[in-house]
Amino acid sequence: MPKLIYTTNVSLDGFIEDPDGGFDFLPPGDDVFAAHTALMQSIGTLIYGRRLYERMAVWETDPTFAARSPALATFAAAFTDTDKVVYSSTLTHTQTARTRIERAFDPAALTTMKDAADRDLLIGGADLAGQALRARLVDEVQLYIAPVAVGGGKPGLPTGIRIDLELLDQHRFANGVVLLRYRPRSV
Repeated sequence: MPKLIYTTNVSLDGFIEDPDGGFDFLPPGDDVFAAHTALMQSIGTLIYGRRLYERMAVWETDPTFAARSPALATFAAAFTDTDKVVYSSTLTHTQTARTRIERAFDPAALTTMKDAADRDLLIGGADLAGQALRARLVDEVQLYIAPVAVGGGKPGLPTGIRIDLELLDQHRFANGVVLLRYRPRSV
């Protein structure tokens, strides 16, 4: 059965953005990028909030990204070849093919989407993923932890809710980033 996977890059203190909204604290690393690409190639549907969708759309809309290297071209092709669902109450049109807009998060609709899928689904955007975690729809949490503390900002995991996690795997990359893969447990 396909899984709903939440993956994100976080600082060591758990933030996806620093206090100024920046997210450039993940150190560069070919092996980390290759891991993100392999995950993208395995996904059938991307489920994004508006802000993350707008940041990621350039992989399909700006051909200069793919032209920079074979690795970037592979990621861009995987992104382009994936169905996308964007949750937004304000977005009026999509910038990418194979994309539809949903106006509000609906756990039942996401369950139906997951049940009908033949490949894993990836949910991105901390707020949207937080809603899915609260609804207990997420099957796996993947945190790429950067070796830096940013001291505040936007948290990668929802606040105000307890989520017990079972460690599935861990991987240390050459640049000091650590990937932790967890399965949320029912409490």
